[in-house]
Order: sequence, then structure tokens, then C-alpha cells
Amino acid sequence: MRRGPFRPDVWVNARQRNALRLRTFYYRGLDVALTALLTLGWLTYPSAISSIGQLTVAQVAPYAVGWLCAMWFIISANLYKFSASTGVWRHVVATALVSAIGLLVGLVVQALVSTSALIPYLQWAGFTVLAITILHLIWASVAARGRKNGALTPNVVLVGATQYAELLITQALERRDINILGIFDDRSDRSPEAICGVPVLGRASDLLAHRLTPYLDCIALTLSPDAVERVGQLERQLSILPNRIAVLLQSDAPDAVEITRALDKLAYTPVHLLNSPDNDDRRAFYKRLQDLVLGSLALCALMPALLLIGAWVRLDSRGPALFRQSRHGFNHEEIVVWKFRTMHHHRADIAGTQQVTADDDRVTRAGRFLRATSLDELPQLLNVVLGHMSLVGPRPHAIGMKTGHVVSADIVAEYAHRHRIKPGMTGWAAIKGSRGPMHNASDVRRRVQLDIDYIERQSFWFDIWIMLRTLPVLLGDKVAMR
Repeated sequence: MRRGPFRPDVWVNARQRNALRLRTFYYRGLDVALTALLTLGWLTYPSAISSIGQLTVAQVAPYAVGWLCAMWFIISANLYKFSASTGVWRHVVATALVSAIGLLVGLVVQALVSTSALIPYLQWAGFTVLAITILHLIWASVAARGRKNGALTPNVVLVGATQYAELLITQALERRDINILGIFDDRSDRSPEAICGVPVLGRASDLLAHRLTPYLDCIALTLSPDAVERVGQLERQLSILPNRIAVLLQSDAPDAVEITRALDKLAYTPVHLLNSPDNDDRRAFYKRLQDLVLGSLALCALMPALLLIGAWVRLDSRGPALFRQSRHGFNHEEIVVWKFRTMHHHRADIAGTQQVTADDDRVTRAGRFLRATSLDELPQLLNVVLGHMSLVGPRPHAIGMKTGHVVSADIVAEYAHRHRIKPGMTGWAAIKGSRGPMHNASDVRRRVQLDIDYIERQSFWFDIWIMLRTLPVLLGDKVAMR
């Protein structure tokens, strides 16, 4: 019971859940590609037309209009959202009906062009509806299975062991569309060990460094209606985390409608798989596609250089060619980042607490050149392809990195906000001069502000511009120690 009744069978952190959510774009692309091939194959079938070159506009127009309308109607009806409340079979039936309505538009065009070709069009329309229905049966089943084992269900913790929290948990146990992983409450002397089986894991301040943080989609404040001032204090206290905060203030006598509305607010968070704002999803999809394509091409093109640099590092000093270090990734997730080793192996700073300084005697001869040119970062292309990092984003800092004698994360309250996006090999801060070690609090504040600026402005073309600017900026910088 200490583990709680909402413990998912499969633990998936927020970064992995974001990647799963973007599957909807692959589903959409496969639907378009396969139905387009079906249409093309039907038009060029030997019994009708022997080659594509013999097709006329009048012959193609009804099929093109029907196919485009079917795809557009499916997208417009939000059938790529795969809502948990719809269910697999209702989703499949809705998809079949909507696609059939779209194909009817093409039937009208076909009737206007040539009534003698109505039968072939109807046959094609039937096969198309069947193909789309089968595809969406597969997509919806995969999504339903992921929700059932908890991999695609939002992870939530509650702050406030109140009666309202108990009502939410009781109703959530029936719905099963969110994972309530635990409760945090500052009244440790009065709070129970568990509520309906959901454990009380500590005080609100314990959330700031809790191991659950990388898995959370939302932190919900469930306090009494007269605790408005306390809500403000908690919001300010927890705002340094990259997680979304939802305030669920109860009325004097919460009814079933209010409870349902509150749970809907948690279940359909912006991080919810296949069910988030389309613009944000599209931007994330393009960014991941950009990382996969450009990262893979760069990794293949630079492989000879990577092998040569690795051999040079091995010959220059004892130890492995590569160095790995735990750093913070998206949503406070701990990731392993790869670099070429630039320090003497026996003096390497695995924890990353001591930043490199000018004339640092820990750095090897090869390491000085690699750091000056940032070539030591090239192995991170593997992190990019694997999805732990992005080509462009805030640089991943070592966990527990210090500026002077103070942990860098303790200097700026908004430090964790830079973890709201995956870290990158280069970024807005890098091309604006904020690179390498941060020697004082002012350096930390400037780095964090530039990273937050990038997160707010991020777009496909902004990333391209930053990548194009990176090499000239690095080559022109003869001062910064990296």
C-alpha cells in the first residue's frame, strides 16, 4: 500500500512521454502516404489505365478531391487526438464515418465529370475507408494499451492532504485516466501516512529535489478555500521547478461536477499524450525531426573525424577516449552526456562540481585544443540521435555544478526553467557569448535569462539560424575558456 494504487506498470519520464505523444504526427503521415499510394495504384490499375502519363485531369480530380477531403475532415474532427474518453471502437467508428463523408465530396465531383465512372469510384472509396479504419484501429489500440499500463497517462502529485484531495483520489480511482503518485503536505504532525492508499511522501519543500520530479506532468495544489495566501506561497516556492502547477481550490461543498472538472484539468495537461495543443506538438515534432535528420547526417559525415580525434586523445594521455558525465536533461531528468576526454583520466571531474579555469593543469594538451574549438562536444551527436539532447537548446550543466563555492542552481530561482526543453549542443546563450564556466552570480543569471529567452522564442527557423551562427561565433572567440 505504501507504493499507492496509482503506481503505473511502466515508468516513463516526461521526455519519453513527450516523444510518445508526437507519434500522432507519424500516424498522420502514414495515413496520408498509404492512402495516397492506394489511390495512385487504383488509378493506374491495368484494367483502367496503363500508365500515369495517360491520366487526365477529369479522371484524377474526383479521387484527389475525395482523398484530400477525407484527410482534412479526419484532422479537423481531431481524430488524431485519440482521446481517452472516446474509447477505441467509438474512435474507429467516428473515423470511418468522417472519412466516408469526405469521400462523398469526391463522389459529387465524379458525378459532375462522368456518371459512367461512379462504380469504380465507389469501389475505391470503400477500400479507402477500410484502409483508414484499419490504420486507426491500430493507432487507437496502441494508445489505449499505453494508457492502461500507465505509460501514456499523466503523472500527478497533490500538495495538500485535505478532504478535497481524498474526494479527487476516490473519483480518480474510478476513472483511471491519471496517475496520482503521491501527496505532499507541510502539516507532517497532522497528515496521515496515506489517503485511499496514496502515500504522503513528505513536505512541499521535499518536492524541490524529489526523485519523482522527472516523471511528473503536473503538481496540483489541493488546499481548502480559505488558504488563498498559502496557495500563493506554495506557487512561489514550487515555481522554480520545470513542472506545470495546477491550482484546484475547492468550493465550500464540492459536488460531483466540480470533482470531474478538476480531474479533467489534470488528465488533459499540455503533456498528455496525443492530446495537447496542436501548435506546441507541431513545433516539438519539427524539432525532433530536425534533430533526427541533421543529427544523423552530421554523425555519419563526421565519423572519420570522430575516429581520428578519439585516437589522438588516446595517444596524448592515458585513459579512454570518451568521457561521460551525468547532467540534467528535460524536466530534471538525469541523462548521461558523452564528450571526448579533455582531462587527465585520474583527475577527471566526474561530478562536474569544479568548473574549468584558465591554465587548468587538469586539462591535457589535446584537451586544450578540443575545448578551444568545442570539438570535444561532437560525441553528443549520439545523445541527439537517441533523443536525450537536441541540436539547439540550453547547454546541459553538470548536476551539482558550482559557481565559486555555491551550487549554481541556488543562485537563480528560475534556474530549473531552463529544463523545460531538452538541452542542446549549441544554443542562444552560446552564440550570445555565454559559454563555458560561469565565474559569478551575474554569469549564472545571464545564462539562465538567455536560456529562458530561447525557450520562449524557439522555432524551426530560429534553430537553423542559431546553428548557422554557431561556427563563426566559436571560431571568432579567442577568449572564452570552454
